[in-house]
Amino acid sequence: MKSGCYGAVVSSPALHPLNESFSWQDPTLPRRRLSQDQARQFREDGFLLFEDGFDAAQVARAIEEIDPFEAKVEAHLRTQPDGRIFISKADGITFTKHLVPRSTFLRDLSHAPVILDLCHDLIGPDVRLYWDQAVYKKPGQPDEFPFHQDNGYTFIEPQQYLTCWVALTDTDENNGCPWVIPGMHRRGTLAHEATPLGWRCLISSKDAVPVRARAGDIVVFSSLTPHRTGPNLTDSERKSYILQYAPDGAVLRSADHRDDITQDDPDRQYVVLREGLTNS
Repeated sequence: MKSGCYGAVVSSPALHPLNESFSWQDPTLPRRRLSQDQARQFREDGFLLFEDGFDAAQVARAIEEIDPFEAKVEAHLRTQPDGRIFISKADGITFTKHLVPRSTFLRDLSHAPVILDLCHDLIGPDVRLYWDQAVYKKPGQPDEFPFHQDNGYTFIEPQQYLTCWVALTDTDENNGCPWVIPGMHRRGTLAHEATPLGWRCLISSKDAVPVRARAGDIVVFSSLTPHRTGPNLTDSERKSYILQYAPDGAVLRSADHRDDITQDDPDRQYVVLREGLTNS
């Protein structure tokens, strides 16, 4: 996928009830990794494709580390009514979360120089890992994952954090690549509604664009960029590993602020940058 700004104009859904006074903040630090055009695309469109973020050996090792944990998730799903828990579904789609405390390699991957540079360029000097999970779409799976924003699942402040969607297999429209809606991230978190397939902020958009990626590429998008993944109509699993990073001090918001939770679990939400320097 070529870089470039789309300048999409889409209809305006309602804002999330906790989105009270959002204002998009453009990065201000001198860039370490991104080109001027890449930085501009992220600023205007809310996403970019960073090609060849990881090499073939790193991808193969990541799959080797993740597969046994994912197999346990799949086996557990098979014991559940209808083979599902929330949005995870046996033989459909699995979410294997919090892998960094269980794998030294994946923990090291979360500190990879390319990741830290992206965090520096797009978040700032003080950054924590917020969330990590593997998402596997099984072969012949017709279900789509609906349009949502990552901050629509758990409302974090600052609302503006970063998702690094690492392709572990080649992905396109046939096996469930991400589709994003350029430009809508600057409104902040939108209202979401529950569906059997997960939270949804939009049913569809004519402005959505597919982000095709090869194994090792990183689809980088804002927590506020509406995105979806399509069905996997091939005979192979589509595998991805998702790393999300937030400014240090980010808080999980509650409706009345009395139950706000600072996101600083030492085992899985550790500092990766402090004053712009690696903290590993």
